[in-house]
Amino acid sequence: VGDAVIVSGTVGDHGMAIMSVREGLEFETRIVSDTAPLHELVETMLAASNEVHCLRDATRGGLAAALNELASASRVGINFEEGKIPLRTAVKAACEMLGMDPFYVANEGKLVAIVNGEVAEEVLAAMHSHPLGKDAALIGHVVEDHPGMVVAGTGIGGSRVVDLPAGELLPRIC
Repeated sequence: VGDAVIVSGTVGDHGMAIMSVREGLEFETRIVSDTAPLHELVETMLAASNEVHCLRDATRGGLAAALNELASASRVGINFEEGKIPLRTAVKAACEMLGMDPFYVANEGKLVAIVNGEVAEEVLAAMHSHPLGKDAALIGHVVEDHPGMVVAGTGIGGSRVVDLPAGELLPRIC
């Protein structure tokens, strides 16, 4: 409790890149997959602080699944602010057009880090020094309230529960 939640970069890139190719969708800006090896970024983070408590990839089920799995396994709540999630304009537009929530869209080169809140800015600065962490953002915190649940603060001052994804969001390709 009190730990910071950091995402390593923009979310939804991979899923929307795959979806646009599969469905023959064309956008003004080409959406490119975020597939990338994360080990060097992780080394950079760990060199900045030994207070990185947990790392989780945000692949199938996207950010929403990763956060829910962490909250459930740790029996804590996670609060985040929707407006703090890094999201490419083209991915946001594609999700809006297709009626998809970008927080549930797959990533292939992103991670979620749970970090001691007192060193979060140091870890974030280290991540920004690495090409794969240049868009990293502190998006929320671990809380005692609502154990096992993820709650997003909305842009209009409300909040919503972000559940685990249900069903098949994007057919498996690998």
